[in-house]
Amino acid sequence: MGTALAYVLVLAGVAALVFVLAAAVFGRGEELAPLAPDATPTRLPAREVSGTDVRDLRFQQVLRGYRMAEVDWALDRLAGELDRVRTDRHELADRVARLEATIARMRAEEDPGDEQRRRW
Repeated sequence: MGTALAYVLVLAGVAALVFVLAAAVFGRGEELAPLAPDATPTRLPAREVSGTDVRDLRFQQVLRGYRMAEVDWALDRLAGELDRVRTDRHELADRVARLEATIARMRAEEDPGDEQRRRW
């Protein structure tokens, strides 16, 4: 009976040690309150995102890589910024084309004599 009790105590001690080590490595099972949908500890400036901001961007590493929610948030933000820049560029190109057409039309409508009168 004494040997069986010793085995049970050793087994209980090993189980307690494994539990303590697992709790130290993985935590005690509590979950942190989830972040708000638009909140993240990953930082990007509120102003327009520059190439330097993207190069300096770092994600929090977890046991098996990066936090997917943070990476998704950053990629969504960058995609939105790129879409906005692309839209602005197309609008400006259209505006330049319209202004150049207006200038060409105005030059075509000008009287050639007007130009010589202005020179004098």
